Amino acid sequence: MAASLRLLGAASGLRYWSRRLRPAPGSFAAVCSRSVASKTPVGFIGLGNMGNPMAKNLMKHGYPLIIYDVFPDACKEFQDAGEQVVSSPADVAEKADRIITMLPTSINAIEAYSGANGILKKVKKGSLLIDSSTIDPAVSKELAKEVEKMGAVFMDAPVSGGVGAARSGNLTFMVGGVEDEFAAAQELLGCMGSNVVYCGAVGTGQAAKICNNMLLAISMIGTAETMNLGIRLGLDPKLLAKILNMSSGRCWSSDTYNPVPGVMDGVPSANNYQGGFGTTLMAKDLGLAQDSATSTKSPILLGSLAHQIYRMMCAKGYSKKDFSSVFQFLREEETF
Repeated sequence: MAASLRLLGAASGLRYWSRRLRPAPGSFAAVCSRSVASKTPVGFIGLGNMGNPMAKNLMKHGYPLIIYDVFPDACKEFQDAGEQVVSSPADVAEKADRIITMLPTSINAIEAYSGANGILKKVKKGSLLIDSSTIDPAVSKELAKEVEKMGAVFMDAPVSGGVGAARSGNLTFMVGGVEDEFAAAQELLGCMGSNVVYCGAVGTGQAAKICNNMLLAISMIGTAETMNLGIRLGLDPKLLAKILNMSSGRCWSSDTYNPVPGVMDGVPSANNYQGGFGTTLMAKDLGLAQDSATSTKSPILLGSLAHQIYRMMCAKGYSKKDFSSVFQFLREEETF
């Protein structure tokens, strides 16, 4: 079982995921002081840039958490806030019958569910398992089959909106799975997002996310090229962004996540492209889009070019920077 799943996930690379104590006054937990008497614990696996604020929003809505991350340091603030930290995904499954996973790649998801200490080792019948990772739709479908054999329910629910929306609880969730279970998933996802959309059977949430991220990559590259050209033609970048955002070229990459340093506050371009959505992850998602396009015989000319550009960026030192650093990449690479 696990071997076949690992074959599906092998192309994704990477390997990281990200005692109920009484909270100290004024601590992070004090913000989450709503009564939890009527709410059963929720398992949360993966406390990276996205998982961390998502888990905190569950806490703010009164849910006790059973926490696991492959990096113990990622769990520390949750443990300090009184949440229970365990040593494996299997231990999460033993203690919680509703679990959310937020992992970087297909391989990480396969390991979390089907590994030697994975969720499926101790999952309880009737459990609801929600995977908010962005992974290959085929992997989601295979995981769903294995979960079903254990008498539990699997739903894919990848997100859009970035770290800012994760912090504010305004993510968009694209959900695939048995429609009868959607309401149960929505109860939890609504604590972390303002839009929870049912897409269809397992895998359709991933399909929607892959399509969205392909368009995002294309629009970010287009915005970066446009801003770079305008600046070299003598336009002030703030003025150019203002004109774009009141004109037909307006898009999320220009008006909410502008890639040019100094144009907007509170975005990665204002912080040397730190934080946000990593270039490596964008390259991974574009690889998923490329694979899906090949399997469905769908032409994605711009999507393929975007994939090449982000892979090139990873090879040239941009892998840990936010994907909007494509602007800096274009400024520095004049050989195109």
